[in-house]
Amino acid sequence: MAFNMESVTKEMMAAITKKFTNLNHLNIIVAGKTGVGKSTLINAVFREQLTETGIGRPVTTHMRKIEKPGFPLSVYDTRGFELGKVVQNEVKKEILDTINQGIASKEINQMIHCIWYCINTTSNRIEPEEINWLKELTNANQAQQVPVIVVLTQAISNPNAEKMKKLLLEENLAVAQIVPVLAQDYEIDASFTKKAYGLDTLIQIMGHCLPEELMDTLQNVQIASLVEKKRHARKAIQVAALAAASEGVVPIPLADSVMIVPTQISMIASITVIFGFDVNKSILGALLSSTIGASGATILGRTVSSNLLKLLPGAGSVVGGAISASTAAAITYALGEAYLLVMELVFTGKLQLTDINSKKGKKLMAEAFKQQLKLRKTK
Repeated sequence: MAFNMESVTKEMMAAITKKFTNLNHLNIIVAGKTGVGKSTLINAVFREQLTETGIGRPVTTHMRKIEKPGFPLSVYDTRGFELGKVVQNEVKKEILDTINQGIASKEINQMIHCIWYCINTTSNRIEPEEINWLKELTNANQAQQVPVIVVLTQAISNPNAEKMKKLLLEENLAVAQIVPVLAQDYEIDASFTKKAYGLDTLIQIMGHCLPEELMDTLQNVQIASLVEKKRHARKAIQVAALAAASEGVVPIPLADSVMIVPTQISMIASITVIFGFDVNKSILGALLSSTIGASGATILGRTVSSNLLKLLPGAGSVVGGAISASTAAAITYALGEAYLLVMELVFTGKLQLTDINSKKGKKLMAEAFKQQLKLRKTK
């Protein structure tokens, strides 16, 4: 049966849409005093500028829910509070009530999954009342066990940030971690700019704290850590390669190896959702056409030319026109790594999404695919 690029492209688009639609909804509470830089932090971490969508929907006297249609994240922003026992107690109660309401729903999309408590390091000190408030909150949260991460914002001075972190650690707070962060580059003078840092660490910590059901969502919404996106994308590639290998053990006649197609389609969909890009049919068509051009055959399992087999491990085991386990895995792995490379270039701004469908983009994909096949042969 001839390879039908239009059909496979449609299947890929459908798989991407389904994976995105089925993402669980991540809910984060962000708390702290006035002027700690919560809005800057939120906009630096997530790929949607949430704080520019308006003031959000008030859910309590001191809390608003910030969200965007079609974006699987809600930020519950507690309005900045100054020192004052009455207001502090109200904010603490509203946070705990919101957590308990989510737990009572027994629905993961309604639960609060993480709390960021922000402290501005430029103040050079932490008020005892603020430490007491944080202790009261974390102690009251012991039963619910929602992870609390203390974010030391505007950490321009590393020594000052480390001093504050040490002070907080000595308080033995029931928090997941204390993270110094500079959300944006800070120009100290005309000759020196302090580069932003710490956001990738925040994402890494969240990855350790959140349940597995929210891992894809976290990677989809965050733009702070390319390393974490790549790590999770490579998990999807490894899973797909192993699945393709098991499918190739049969062995599968080349003309009938369509069972590998869904595995590779699912892999491409997973990588796309992790990066959160708005990929269309023309881009996916470029992916297919460029890899087909690189190999002289379809990489989705319908036919594999003798030229392609020379690049693959286990080519000698291909008997009677059947695809081996190692061949199926190598093709799948190469496709995944080539696509991941392109997503990385788009993420870092070295390539535009629209460039993927250009001659330059197709050549890049073709060369990456062929290079990955050669790497598979040497392993």
